[in-house]
Amino acid sequence: MNQRLQSLSHWMQQEQLSFALITSTANVFYLSGFYSEPHERLLALLVFPNDEPVLICPQMEVAQAKRSGWAYSIIGYSDIENPWEHIYTHMNKRSVTVENVAIEKTHLSLERYEQLCTYFSVRSTVNVEEKLRQLRMIKDEQEIAILRQAASLADYGVEVGVKAIAEGKTELEVIAAIEYELKKKGVRQMSFATMVLTGAKTADPHGTPGLASIQKGDFVLFDLGVILDGYCSDITRTVMFGQPNDEQKQIYHTVLNAQLAAIAASKPGTEIGAVDKAARQLIEQAGYGSYFTHRVGHGLGIEVHEYPSMNATNTMPLEPGMVFTIEPGIYIPDIGGVRIEDDILITENGAEILTKYPKEFILL
Repeated sequence: MNQRLQSLSHWMQQEQLSFALITSTANVFYLSGFYSEPHERLLALLVFPNDEPVLICPQMEVAQAKRSGWAYSIIGYSDIENPWEHIYTHMNKRSVTVENVAIEKTHLSLERYEQLCTYFSVRSTVNVEEKLRQLRMIKDEQEIAILRQAASLADYGVEVGVKAIAEGKTELEVIAAIEYELKKKGVRQMSFATMVLTGAKTADPHGTPGLASIQKGDFVLFDLGVILDGYCSDITRTVMFGQPNDEQKQIYHTVLNAQLAAIAASKPGTEIGAVDKAARQLIEQAGYGSYFTHRVGHGLGIEVHEYPSMNATNTMPLEPGMVFTIEPGIYIPDIGGVRIEDDILITENGAEILTKYPKEFILL
């Protein structure tokens, strides 16, 4: 078994668990190397404390699972078959005594939990997610190499977007230009719906792009990322179309200084909360504290939002191998907003910035 499966199996031995039922796409991919979005169909990985794992997937995806490098048993099922019956038969052949089962409590639906309990006499359940979060939080060299490439493609996306800006062009037109050029680079999927916002809409941290057109005097905010080989990137840049007024200059430079302070605070052993506070303190001192309405960042990897949560109350120390975003922002309703976001890797020596698109106040 690979090191990830071995680590999980060893933990299961310590916890005296019968088996683990892993059903989320992200965790199945992390443990098996097989990436699948099964929609309503069941995708699952059964992991045992002292036996080889087994993958369950729709029959039409069995060949893909094998090509992904999965070397153990695969249970494929058709659309007219109940996968739980296949699982029950397989477990009987292995003579598995089912008592304590590890599940992903935030992912396993009530319907599937009831199926699990119908086919097996489950005595108790343990949440496996905390263990998997710990494993996934520290990236290995292969993961880091992919994340660097994904960050570079995110940089390119912003570059394309900035070049596409023109007076009267709509947010969606700029998005179309970005995604078209990234597709030509081989990017099949974005980390999330690409965001380009202009004018007062930049004051919405999770605004919805539409047919708003870019005008002189507008902030233009880009928030985008790509998925490369199963791993996400995430970058935000805010640029100025035309000449800024004094308040726009102050907002931008306050956010930039806050982001740089948070990056400078990102070192092995530093509590995560101190990173958030480093950015928040500068924004509060500038009088914009009430307009910084979210945490300073989030973990990044197979999912665009994963552990650790980069919030002010998190006392977890930073460790080499952690990858996360730092993205302070100021959002003033009816005026506009600025966010600057980079992907950060903690190394033995401090913080490596993976996203490299320029952060000086760009005037177009």
